[in-house]
Amino acid sequence: MKKRILILTGILALGIASHLYIGQNYTGKEGKISSQRIGEKKVKSAVADIKIKNRYKWNLDDIYRDWSLWEKDFSKMEKMMDEINKYKGKISEAPKTFIEFLKLQEEVDILSYKVYLYPNMKKDLDGADQKAGENLQRIITLFSQYTTSTAWVTPEILTIPRETVVSWIKKNRDLKPYEFNLMEIYRLQEHTLDAKSEKLISYYGQYQGAPKSIYSELSTTDIKFGEVEFKDGTKLPMTYGNYSKIMATNMDQGERKKAFDTHYKTFEDYKNTYGAIYRSSLQRDFAVSQTRNYKSTLEAALEQNDIPTSVYENLIEVAKTNSEPLKRYAGLRKKILGLESYHSYDGSIPLVDFQKEYEYDDAKQYVYDSIAPLGKDYSSKMKTAISDGWIDVYESKGKRSGAYSVGVYGVHPYMLMNYNKTLDNVFTLAHELGHTMHTLLSSENQPFATHDYTIFVAEVASTFNERLLLDHMLKNTVDPKEKIALLQQAIRGITGTFYFQSLLADYELQAHRLVEEGKPVTPDVLSKIMADLFREYYGDSTETDKIMEVLWARIPHFFNSPYYVYQYATCFASSSVFYDRITNENYSADERKEALEKYLTLLKSGGNDNPMNQLKKAGVDLSKRETVEAVSKDLDRLLDQLEEEIGKLKNNTNN
Repeated sequence: MKKRILILTGILALGIASHLYIGQNYTGKEGKISSQRIGEKKVKSAVADIKIKNRYKWNLDDIYRDWSLWEKDFSKMEKMMDEINKYKGKISEAPKTFIEFLKLQEEVDILSYKVYLYPNMKKDLDGADQKAGENLQRIITLFSQYTTSTAWVTPEILTIPRETVVSWIKKNRDLKPYEFNLMEIYRLQEHTLDAKSEKLISYYGQYQGAPKSIYSELSTTDIKFGEVEFKDGTKLPMTYGNYSKIMATNMDQGERKKAFDTHYKTFEDYKNTYGAIYRSSLQRDFAVSQTRNYKSTLEAALEQNDIPTSVYENLIEVAKTNSEPLKRYAGLRKKILGLESYHSYDGSIPLVDFQKEYEYDDAKQYVYDSIAPLGKDYSSKMKTAISDGWIDVYESKGKRSGAYSVGVYGVHPYMLMNYNKTLDNVFTLAHELGHTMHTLLSSENQPFATHDYTIFVAEVASTFNERLLLDHMLKNTVDPKEKIALLQQAIRGITGTFYFQSLLADYELQAHRLVEEGKPVTPDVLSKIMADLFREYYGDSTETDKIMEVLWARIPHFFNSPYYVYQYATCFASSSVFYDRITNENYSADERKEALEKYLTLLKSGGNDNPMNQLKKAGVDLSKRETVEAVSKDLDRLLDQLEEEIGKLKNNTNN
């Protein structure tokens, strides 16, 4: 998941490249649940109470040495923002004025990365840091005011004929870096209103986030989870963290059921409130799509990046009709675990007792060694990325949970981890380093105007690196239990990142169409959609637990980022194609070399084109069914390997 903090500056929407990958139970890996990833996993680190060496911490001095330097840039940015509005009514006069305006706007955007991220990252390190919190509020307020004051920019650019801007670009080298973004304004001009209307709409921007804010308060601050008493006498409230831990570690199916029922009963109890929040979110999306002249909410969400709605619809149709491997995995798990019936709460339990811990420095070496197929230059940059000061490794008091990668333009990317020595965290490290390398390559090879890549391609590099790590670790272990754990990790990636995200994408589309068609949106209607989808995807392989129907209330992305989760699935499908073409020895050496060059070119291309075109240039066409269908075949192959390794383990045990 790349989380975008939009600082609207008229022409360019600045995307702060922060990838919120929160380990086993969050998203970004953002949006997955149970064996997938949602909520915030809070696994106590073995080093949480030990003094952490500086080499395992962020060096934020690379951004600012102290708050006084931050204050200087904050004031500088305020003044530049005021200067922007001096160009109102003038940018169409001559190319020289237009170039001056664009360069000033770019200076604001570049500075905003540092000014926003410094307090944001300090607060992530210590949620109780009052100064960081106050300064973060100041910058967010400033951005909001700037958005309103510059609402005139895009409408005024559109008063200049497209042909005129094209001729200016041809005659002025300084305009070339802005060409793609300028042409995008003209492509989307039917969805841009006049300056007065745009300013009016901007006043309502903060209120459009109301469903998200209310959902967050209800689901985190005010929520009250029921308590479960376990056989050993332990009593625990079924919070996100406790629930996830029980689902992943408690081998007693009855106890998992108690935890499952208690956790989901909370959402069932609040379903009317959640239903009202989601209905308002759906109605907001519909209102925005109508205001901006889109045919549907789906088109409004996808058109910004020129993605055909058929890509979304093709994804969910292919996932549903190719769900046999998903059902096969459920059946295999049921058999291996010796269960009479298989339920949703059985999906996260490990298939073998595997308790190995991985020291962080060893994990770094695993990841570094695994990316050798990507070449010496990539390896050299990776060595820099894992050096001191770039990664905040361990859990500490007040630090936010999970993991993410964020690019600070003009400085370097940073990664946040809460490393806890688990196999899952080794893969999270590989995942986040994939994002970090993507950001590094894009920033080095693109001008600022096109350095920022879209969410639609963001998960390609991260999931590709996870697959390389899997190969490397499988080749270098002789422990049959570790091999099974590794295969389970890879399979969970497909079931959670591809299938489950496709199911959620299907749900979002059906829910939005209720509003578009003027149909009632009630908790029972929303729950029925979820129940029907689970039957379509899982069939008889998994027992139907009625309380699971309220799952929609537990998915933050539905409320926070509509039409977002499908991109996990499309990126996973894309990275599977790249992985095959780069590593499969059925291709010739020249073909593999060419595929690698195209892949690295993609990572270097930032946002210099729309993402579908970028992927096509690299050899991946997501409009074709076979591109998406390849994922189900990949899952089948992994299941074959898993069955083989389980068989070997049983034979060794019997002998």
